[in-house]
Amino acid sequence: MSLPQVLEVVIGLIVVYYVLGMVVSTITQVVTESLETRGVALERYLRKIAGDKVVDLTNLPQIRALQPVRYENWWSVFASNTEAKRVEKIPAPILVDAFFDMTGLTALKDVSAAELVGIISKLPDSDGKQAMLGWIQQGVTNVNDLRHRTNAYFTGLMDQAAATFKANARSFVIIFSIGVTLLFGTDSIQLANELWKNSQLRAIAAVQANAVVQQEGNSADLTSMINQLSALSIRLGWWQSQAFPQDATPLDIAKFLALKFAGLAITVAAVSQGSSFWYDVLKKLTGTNSSKTGSEASSTSG
Repeated sequence: MSLPQVLEVVIGLIVVYYVLGMVVSTITQVVTESLETRGVALERYLRKIAGDKVVDLTNLPQIRALQPVRYENWWSVFASNTEAKRVEKIPAPILVDAFFDMTGLTALKDVSAAELVGIISKLPDSDGKQAMLGWIQQGVTNVNDLRHRTNAYFTGLMDQAAATFKANARSFVIIFSIGVTLLFGTDSIQLANELWKNSQLRAIAAVQANAVVQQEGNSADLTSMINQLSALSIRLGWWQSQAFPQDATPLDIAKFLALKFAGLAITVAAVSQGSSFWYDVLKKLTGTNSSKTGSEASSTSG
């Protein structure tokens, strides 16, 4: 067995995983931005802080200034219509300032514990309210000390919000990896066999791998790569799949279906790793020191 030949087969598989991973990343980014999943995840944790006053909190100037501006909808790209979307990320110090502004604590300096309890008790029920009341009961009555504890608390909540979004995005990536794999019908086992038998396909894959790395990954022409790989019989579609065995016995059919399922499952697992993962692997295998300038959505993958 030739090691270089094995390496060429591996590179060919990785190129296909990279291409399909880019498709999944693009779909995931469009869906997560359309559904504002990052903003929705953040609002869940803001509600823990401000209860039913979360709208009052997000309407404060320092929070509204963090709203991302994007197209109103997918067809707005033709009219350049944009709007501010849900805020997606708030640095903890800014969130603390906004929360203290909302509660009226910002202007306070010397205040008694009873006065602090009175101010905070007016807030709607929330985890943030209970946390602050608990600190006051423990003897934290200095506003600066209270701010310091609140900053640490909000930092943890923002980390949890980010982790929640990543988990949601990861679910989208897995779902779309299954969908794209089934759509294209890319069977890793069948593809590996084709690459092993055909030196021309391995050469094409090597060229495409170098193109990906030289074009800095995410700037590569994805549509062109899909067309070239498909046209040159690297199997990216059911229409190019291996024909079902003729005059096959039930055992042959069972083996065929088992291998087909295994090949598709391998593709799903590989594609769900994300295009940036496979881009980094391609760089190492091709020995290229090109630096990646783009980043995946995740994502997605993460």
